[in-house]
Amino acid sequence: MTAPVDLRSDTVTKPSAAMRQAMAEAEVGDDVLDGDPTTRRLEARIAGLLGTEDALFFPSGTQANQTGIALLTRPGTELLLEANAHLVHYEMAGLAALWGVQIRPIATPDGLVTPELVRGALRPASPHVPRSSALAVENTHNAAGGRVLGPDAFDGVVQAARAAGLGVHVDGARLWNAAAAAQVPPARLARGADTVMVSVSKGLGCPVGSCLALPKDLRPRAWEIRKRLGGGMRQSGILAAAALYALDQNLPRIGEDHANARRFADLLSDCGTVRPWIPETNIVMLDLVRETDSPETVTPRLAQAGVLVAPWGPRRLRAVTHLDVSQDDVERAARLIVEELR
Repeated sequence: MTAPVDLRSDTVTKPSAAMRQAMAEAEVGDDVLDGDPTTRRLEARIAGLLGTEDALFFPSGTQANQTGIALLTRPGTELLLEANAHLVHYEMAGLAALWGVQIRPIATPDGLVTPELVRGALRPASPHVPRSSALAVENTHNAAGGRVLGPDAFDGVVQAARAAGLGVHVDGARLWNAAAAAQVPPARLARGADTVMVSVSKGLGCPVGSCLALPKDLRPRAWEIRKRLGGGMRQSGILAAAALYALDQNLPRIGEDHANARRFADLLSDCGTVRPWIPETNIVMLDLVRETDSPETVTPRLAQAGVLVAPWGPRRLRAVTHLDVSQDDVERAARLIVEELR
């Protein structure tokens, strides 16, 4: 049988034989006791790519995000962020449960915050309302279909936050995609931020891992928070080796995923049963056209036909291209969707 085309997420990729070989040959140590040499190399590499002084390796993007927020906020304060951000919906209310931080959601039409919206979310000084302590920016914005906050727009948002005395955290799980789409180095989309999370298991094809880029003086505190959250890893160089391989081999080809996403959306643009958003990166949102269709009924049918997609709201599906999906795959997936929903 032909394997299904798996478009549920860019996290479903399998390590290639060459990546597995790099992992098997990794030089390792005990990263909790006295450091792992391969992990140190990865952290230095990430810091260089993002233009920061240092970086810390984490087992997950959620843990790295939460640590970044913990570094920049205080209990009883507010975190400003876009209303449909990953930190709002998909991190198990960690901001409240772990750090006593209240969210201050900023509603946007397209997932992209602006300086005007940041300033409008600030409360007037008063002894009766919570203070804002930081701003979090998601780039690309997952729920907005992989939208990119470009470099000039990002600069404006950072400046508005700084003028208000706020720290700035970037949830850059797909920052690699944002940089490729904006045709700028990743450091350009991290400039001015205090902490930046980047994932290596999304887009780059690694089995697990994320990094938090940060100033050197924040590293000891970040290390303590990671330890408290259970994120201390021993021979983590085995995972770091996969990330180093991916930065060399998989990062340069990430634009291919964007091209495949556009091809996929183009092939579905006139099918009459789903309405694809025009993708900026590797995420294609598909709105169901017919009232009789729903994600709960359509998703199993598509899986049976050979296409795996993710339900995304009451009328929407999400498809994500990645390095394990070729142009032929997305063309087959589009054809199967048209045929199954005809």
